[in-house]
Amino acid sequence: MLLAIDVQPAPIDAGDTAWLLAATALVLLMVPGLALFYGGMVRSKSVLNMMMMTFSALGVITLAWVLVGYSLAFGNDGGAGLFGDPFQYFGLQSLVSSTSNWMHVPVILFACFQGLFAVITGGLVAGAIADRARFGAWLVFCAAWTLLVYAPVAHWVFDGSRAGHVGGWLINRVHLVDFAGGTAVEICSGASGLALALVLGRRVGFGNDAMRPHNLTLVMLGAGLLWVGWFGFNAGSAFRADQNAAVVFAATLVAGAAGAGGWLAVERLRDGHATSLGAASGMVAGLVAITPSCGSVTPLGAIVVGLAAGVVCACAIALKYRFKYDDSLDVVGVHLVGGLVGTVLVGLLASSAAPTHVDGLFYGGGFTQLGRQALGALVVLVYAFVVSGALGLIIDKAMGFRIDPDHEVQGIDLVVHAESAYDLHVTTGSRHGSIFGHAGQHGEHRLRVGLRED
Repeated sequence: MLLAIDVQPAPIDAGDTAWLLAATALVLLMVPGLALFYGGMVRSKSVLNMMMMTFSALGVITLAWVLVGYSLAFGNDGGAGLFGDPFQYFGLQSLVSSTSNWMHVPVILFACFQGLFAVITGGLVAGAIADRARFGAWLVFCAAWTLLVYAPVAHWVFDGSRAGHVGGWLINRVHLVDFAGGTAVEICSGASGLALALVLGRRVGFGNDAMRPHNLTLVMLGAGLLWVGWFGFNAGSAFRADQNAAVVFAATLVAGAAGAGGWLAVERLRDGHATSLGAASGMVAGLVAITPSCGSVTPLGAIVVGLAAGVVCACAIALKYRFKYDDSLDVVGVHLVGGLVGTVLVGLLASSAAPTHVDGLFYGGGFTQLGRQALGALVVLVYAFVVSGALGLIIDKAMGFRIDPDHEVQGIDLVVHAESAYDLHVTTGSRHGSIFGHAGQHGEHRLRVGLRED
């Protein structure tokens, strides 16, 4: 983001603060949205585990972010623009004072807003390893990944002067343009998910058994909540209730619609029919691609970005069958590929009329910005893939990352959580109290003890 930044302390503006409070809440809404979206896409025997992985990321990553993560991402630079001072804002203690404000909003609110970006990014990674990950290992990965992968990348990509400090090297030296996190969120999550999918290996029956979404109603509902939350994600990154936020809002609206249209067109031409899953996936692909470019393109440019993402991502999801890696919920095909599309297209479609005031190749800006975007995307992709893969291997060796194949076939919900998402059997009680009395309680306890793996 290349907006003019006022780093001097200034009185808190009630309107800007109210908008950022609302935007932060909208980003939080994306967590249940993602849980529903991913939960509907998995098989019925693992829906609860998928939702638990998403919600547990909210808890673990939030705590890691408050303790050390925010300092690593936005603290004073620790050297060469690679990371911030890890203890400068430990526990956000120094941000409690009402005088801690930046750009007319409290810095502690900025920290919470950025922390939820980390939460969503981590939640996206879970989709790549659905159906087969040990829950305890996932929690350990979330904490380590936040500090070693996401926080450093956020330091490189997001302008540290937002919080009154020197930013990282991608934003200030390479001059990458990423308004709301196409690299730090989308490319980072996609590359991390790919690395973990390779570490854990393919699901039992991958390529042979039908692994269709079990509840497309949940998928559509989750997609709708994600779209609503994405307005806070993108327009909130303007940090002011002004014209820039409005332009970004419009780009986000347009790109989501265009992405759905692009994906459905591919389905209609390739398969002969358009699907609800395709509509939801295309919408998300358009939103993914507009995330880095929402402050750099006009509404017409946003249509092109969304269409391109819908078409390219609809084709990219087939890569996992060609290269035989099991990206369960197409995190690579949608988020990694969509993030690359949106980041690179800034170098082509950026217009100086938009908030970032950058011209791409098609607006007379030459190839310079295109090269910057490609370099930034490549750096984040390689770093996230390598470090996430190394973390996955270490955790796998130390405690085991994948559940037992027999338990995977039986159903991860029942084995790990001793629960089922859908109780389809009518249960009746007796006058002896077998449902609510001691016998029922002991029976449930035995079930939990006998089936629990983590």
